[in-house]
Amino acid sequence: MVRLISLLLALLPALTIAANETLNYKITYKWGLIHKQAGRATFTTRNDGSLMHATMIARTEPWADRIFKVRDTLLTTITVADHLPVSYRRIAHEDGRYACDILSFTREGYTSKAHCTRIRRGKKESTDTRSEITLEAQGPAVDLLSSFYYLRSLDFSDMFQGQSIRINIFSGKRKEFLTITYLGIEDIKLDGKTYQTYKISFRFTSEGKKKTSEPIDAWLSTEPSRIPIKIVGEVKIGKVQCLYIP
Repeated sequence: MVRLISLLLALLPALTIAANETLNYKITYKWGLIHKQAGRATFTTRNDGSLMHATMIARTEPWADRIFKVRDTLLTTITVADHLPVSYRRIAHEDGRYACDILSFTREGYTSKAHCTRIRRGKKESTDTRSEITLEAQGPAVDLLSSFYYLRSLDFSDMFQGQSIRINIFSGKRKEFLTITYLGIEDIKLDGKTYQTYKISFRFTSEGKKKTSEPIDAWLSTEPSRIPIKIVGEVKIGKVQCLYIP
């Protein structure tokens, strides 16, 4: 569930690349008749010319803190020219545990690499553990947050229903594949307003095609901004939804 929430949060500002922008979302938990706001997230984007800096800050609501407290920050710096990452950092305080992943990207021809530093501290631990690894892939490689900025370049209006595209994605410890599938145009209602959206599914797998995270469905505005309006992911019991606040 922890990683699912991080993936949902990372999707939120995915396809909106304004020079300087702030977006707000509410995160809800739905199970049967229960439908309650469990958290909130704020995203900022800053463009300084050749690079763009994006930040996500998220937290659970006070009632949810008693069950599973989350304070997460994701930061990525990507090139404006090709939407590929230069650096990425994930700082997570979740249920009393601390985690920090720091990735530095390089590209040589068709080969992508990332030097990853992982810092961890458990609930009852007073000191950090630190490890390092270098990941490598053939073709473009992105991190959790920058992947969706990269996908902004896709022209969904020119794709056929069921068409899929796959890219490499690096976490702090492994290389995975992200497969995005276009599912067509769909109207959805949110807070009394109807949005025309592109419906898309996201699937994360290992090199052996084993599922590494629960699938996610997203509805992105068909307007040029491509703002994600709604994102839904399943957990063991119920669903987590991220909903756009205009």
